[in-house]
Amino acid sequence: MDRMTSLRVFREVVEAGSFVAAAERLGLSAPMASKHVAQLEKSLGARLLHRSSRHLSLTEAGTAWYEQSRRALDLLDAAEAAIGQTSDAPRGQLKVSAPVWCATPRFARVLADYRAAYPEVLVDMHLENRKVDLAADGYDLALRATQEPSPALIARPLCRVPFHLAGTPAYLKRHGALPAVPADLAKLGAIVPSYVNLDNLALKGPGGRMFPLRLTPAMRSDDTTLTLHAVRADMGIAYLPVWLIDDDLAQGRLVRLLPTFEATPVTLFAVYTSRQYMSPKLRTFIDFLSERLGGMETKAARADDTKTRRS
Repeated sequence: MDRMTSLRVFREVVEAGSFVAAAERLGLSAPMASKHVAQLEKSLGARLLHRSSRHLSLTEAGTAWYEQSRRALDLLDAAEAAIGQTSDAPRGQLKVSAPVWCATPRFARVLADYRAAYPEVLVDMHLENRKVDLAADGYDLALRATQEPSPALIARPLCRVPFHLAGTPAYLKRHGALPAVPADLAKLGAIVPSYVNLDNLALKGPGGRMFPLRLTPAMRSDDTTLTLHAVRADMGIAYLPVWLIDDDLAQGRLVRLLPTFEATPVTLFAVYTSRQYMSPKLRTFIDFLSERLGGMETKAARADDTKTRRS
């Protein structure tokens, strides 16, 4: 049997979750798909799949083989596409790391629209605030909010993500008058990221003047969603991405503090390892995010500008 075909069959079986579904996608019979995987296991001398009448799962060897062979096939597909030997639509699994605060309705809508445009791509989202090793952990792409992306990786800016300082009306009422300048924040408790150095924070005020930001921790957390819930529970104030709190601010459940003072801007980047032989699924996903998220940023900027002129 053709080794390359066997590799493609194995990838399809893993991503489709069954031999029958994989065979239908590839135009093979289910027994033939099973033979390809069996031949691959025989040549490797290792079982790749746990099989039962109702379920398939990867063995430890299968997991390692899938990650490596998938990336190799993606490179081959991209190379063929680059020289015009194929017109295949983007397909396959796309493993993506993103910040926890991407778990919002607006980002889910973007993912749903991408799925509608490219139904043969399976986006495998992993939400975490740690910086993953793209190559070692088998990621195709990472979305990172930062001021300085790693020079060792390719980083394409997608959009700016504003962070607003906010708290509940009840919490702020208990502590008297709303803070007027950054120095007033010290009397309030703050939920702060466990990975942030509190000694180097500053805000830009009117006229571009910089003010030191001194926060009194009420809790530390590496999970943005937990931070939001802690703020809603009247535990303290926090800097949170507008993606998470725009509805809370609009409905009055949260109050934005010091609106004339700006934190250092954060840009969301699409980070990947190489421009060479970029797979169609990766290229289309990055282009799609750039168009949609950049469009959202432009609309938000226009809305803020309108509010400023009206006020």
